[in-house]
Amino acid sequence: GRLSSLVSLQEKKIFTVQGPYPIIRRLLRARGWVERKLPRKDTQQKQQTGCQKKQQLEKRASGGGDELGEAVLNPRGGAQPSLGATAVHHPWPDNKESKGEGEDEDKEDDKEQCNEDSNDIHALMSFLVQDEVPNFLWTTRLSTIDPELLQKIEMVNRYPRVQALSTKVEHGLRQGGTRAGGVQQGLTNFSKQEGLCQSLQKLSWFEQVDLNTFFPRCYRLGIMEEQEAFIEDFRLTAARSLLKLALEKLGDRPVGTEQPPKSDKVPGDHVSHPMPSTARPGSILYPQLVEEALEVCEQHLGVLGHQDIDRNTPSPCRTCIAWDRFLQEYYRVAHEGAGLALNGEQQKQCQDLLQRLGEQLPQLGIEGNLNIWILKPSAKSRGRGIVCATRLEEVLQLARSRTGTPAGVCEWVVQKYVERPLTIFDTKFDIRQWFVVTDWKPLTVWFYRDCYLRFCSRPFSLRHLEPARHLCNVSIQKRYKTSPPDPRVPCDRIWSNKHFQEYLAQLGQADAWHRVMVPGMKAAILNALRCTRDKVGSRKGCFELFGADFLIGEDCQPWLLEVNSCPTMSPSSAVTRQLCANVQRDTLCLVLDRKDKPTCSIGAFELLYKEVSWGLGTATPQAPRAPSPPCVSLQAAVTTCLPVGLNLMVEGCSLRKP
Repeated sequence: GRLSSLVSLQEKKIFTVQGPYPIIRRLLRARGWVERKLPRKDTQQKQQTGCQKKQQLEKRASGGGDELGEAVLNPRGGAQPSLGATAVHHPWPDNKESKGEGEDEDKEDDKEQCNEDSNDIHALMSFLVQDEVPNFLWTTRLSTIDPELLQKIEMVNRYPRVQALSTKVEHGLRQGGTRAGGVQQGLTNFSKQEGLCQSLQKLSWFEQVDLNTFFPRCYRLGIMEEQEAFIEDFRLTAARSLLKLALEKLGDRPVGTEQPPKSDKVPGDHVSHPMPSTARPGSILYPQLVEEALEVCEQHLGVLGHQDIDRNTPSPCRTCIAWDRFLQEYYRVAHEGAGLALNGEQQKQCQDLLQRLGEQLPQLGIEGNLNIWILKPSAKSRGRGIVCATRLEEVLQLARSRTGTPAGVCEWVVQKYVERPLTIFDTKFDIRQWFVVTDWKPLTVWFYRDCYLRFCSRPFSLRHLEPARHLCNVSIQKRYKTSPPDPRVPCDRIWSNKHFQEYLAQLGQADAWHRVMVPGMKAAILNALRCTRDKVGSRKGCFELFGADFLIGEDCQPWLLEVNSCPTMSPSSAVTRQLCANVQRDTLCLVLDRKDKPTCSIGAFELLYKEVSWGLGTATPQAPRAPSPPCVSLQAAVTTCLPVGLNLMVEGCSLRKP
């Protein structure tokens, strides 16, 4: 063991893994690497306490009055920074709920990692290299690593400031802050994270692509300007939805009147219930309601056509009708079964307006007619705290429920719910797609050809907004012990992409995967990365594996929901057990083996994009966005436009003539 440790030290093959990654450990050990194991948290705290007491006694005996040192003493007498010696800090908001969730995650990771450790030859070799700086670090949280030591590690699997890619907003200490005498220099946490929602708003600076063609509309409710924009969007969507309902209700044709099945709720479910109404279902509302919706949509078309560019007055979409009364009547139509009076002229106007709106609004086809929105809380993961809402007052009340929020910090983001997704056996699903960024400057992205589908545990229904029908997260669905909604859905609710392609072939859409879905996912990932690369901390030797979540629309077009940093590798099924092992193996081949042997196999990874000088790069083709019938007409792929977002700012100082 000592000889192997000396050889690994000379060859710079010392690694540290933080978290439950047995496959990474096994693969690195097979390559001849030796692990420097992290101390257990409870053991480390006891050791630090003992060291501090010992130092205090020594200083009292010698009369010294200096403060305690910031390095952890190593057993051999030197002062060696410890991987876990970073100061303890509590990111805002410091509430019991978020703290409990963080502790639960830590306990789960610690339990899994403890099961991996064993008192064998690897423990002995780890002891022999415990004072050496690792050459490779695989961790789940950069904030738990001593920043002084972090700068010395050659290769790390995380980038600083990747929160710019996250849909949800996170919080932390400002850079340079300290707690309890610990060192925080070099940390990249900061108190205001803009997230993917904000980053993608700058897409037009980098690519000639409409954001609304691949990312559902999203707003940060903690920013007053965006909250006002959301309110206007909600109202306009209600007006469009009313026109759709009017056309569908024409001729007494039922719309979305399926009887809701019995709901076996579990604690924590959030279900949107209709408000009490004095009108009995089917009663006719006043005829001016449709006229008001037509007026609003006509005004909106004018705004989309820039006809209001010289107007100094407020948008007519906000002032042309009494919105409070209009929304209450819309709720009665959409959620309580009230009828609509529609004459022949109004029918033609509705059809014409919706057709023209469809040419201007790429998301008209997926937004449905019930005006459902999904709210995502900050600083939470695994689907926790996510709720769906159908009423404006519900969303605003939830956004204002937090007290003591610092100015400019977002607590919630709200996103338009995709009401017309592609379903399999009447069950909603989403796709987890991996990709790796090996460099940000120049931007270098690798796309993983294999992925998997995650199913809900109950049939899809817009009349019941419980998580079992709408949130595909594995951690959410495992709370429901019911059998799959359809016997053709596997019990573990996971499909591989190959199984999905076989299903598409049975529908006569065998080429939909390679011609529409994969190019669309590649384009969305690349667009998201281009918008955030200036915010993410770039460092040579770093890389990161990401997991993007996509929803597929009825027309087979993919919609980016969010990007997850450090996606889970814990297998939840036979499919994920194989795929997660493969992606970890191929990631190590990509970032380690390929350095010494550029022609080595990198498994299912393929180069998606590599930027060349001055912002010009090459990328795989992507499918264009155009309204199309559901799963009927597939668009041919076209090449992507070159990025146009170049940073032309020059920094410097003036020189005086001598």
